[in-house]
Amino acid sequence: MSVEKRSFGALPDGTPVDVYTLTNDAGMGVRLINYGGIVLSMEVPDRDGILADVALGYENLEKYLADSPYFGALVGRYGNRIHGGRFALDGVEYVLAQNDGGQHLHGGVRGFDKVAWDARAEGDNAVRLHYTSPDMEEGYPGTLDCTVVYALTEDNAFSIDYTATTDRATPVNLTWHGYFNLAGHDAGSILAHELVLHADHFTPIGEGFIPTGELRSVRGTPMDFSTGKPMGCCIDSDDPQVVAGRGFDHNWVINGEAGTLRPAARVFEKGSGRTLEVETTEPGIQFYAGNFLDGSNIGKGGKPYAFRNGFCLETQHFPDSPNRPEFPSTILRPGETYRHTTVYRFGVA
Repeated sequence: MSVEKRSFGALPDGTPVDVYTLTNDAGMGVRLINYGGIVLSMEVPDRDGILADVALGYENLEKYLADSPYFGALVGRYGNRIHGGRFALDGVEYVLAQNDGGQHLHGGVRGFDKVAWDARAEGDNAVRLHYTSPDMEEGYPGTLDCTVVYALTEDNAFSIDYTATTDRATPVNLTWHGYFNLAGHDAGSILAHELVLHADHFTPIGEGFIPTGELRSVRGTPMDFSTGKPMGCCIDSDDPQVVAGRGFDHNWVINGEAGTLRPAARVFEKGSGRTLEVETTEPGIQFYAGNFLDGSNIGKGGKPYAFRNGFCLETQHFPDSPNRPEFPSTILRPGETYRHTTVYRFGVA
């Protein structure tokens, strides 16, 4: 195991950006930068031991600064959407940026994906990232002190541990927005990937991708991935929920007890034999099938990332929870510690 650090350039204000490379003895490698906590690449072996980069992204810092749909980035303070960019907490209404068709998305205009984190190697297999978000940044109350640890294990698992504390009550919903294609980042459509979601329910959405508040059974609907099926199965269905999401872009309610590390998803790509298993302590997971990719993002090796060329499995609390008391709470208060662990485990079959 090893961690290597090199320069990756600098932000316009001169803040240095470094790239850290984690490598294990099995040959898997993960490259990440302290800007946005962005994972640049993930080299993973196939059934024949041949490595391929399975993470969509860019080759240089300038492209991440110019235009990125959250490729490989940490997201906060609140991953996913908050309706109308507003919520009430302890009798006070807070107004956030409306950066997604009238909704607040992924922490706002300058979320955690667009800040420089303090970073340092930790041991021979991990990188610790730290960021202090000041009171009222992007409209959120409280100074939020965040630490995220990325680690790579010998059995090809990439783990993310999040912790946070605050000096005022505030919503917190941190996640990681990695885009995957298990055939290789430049391999095209992901629709033949086979997906299992360990979820008997999902949260239906209405206008603006905002949940209605219902927890609906997946049984008998296109949202049922409980026994596994290709990602492309039913993705162009005329089912109202699929239409509302422009395909699959929904939150599923993970079976089991939130707060315990448990299976959330499994993906299999037949051509390479690569598998991806996701475990998390979070109550939900957002499966997004790359419905907004349109070829305008030119990735590594000059590859245009076209419609549905990558998928995301973002572990999270439910969207719009600050406005939905019936959902698991996302409110962190002074004296409490936010904790969240997710593991992305690669293998072959």
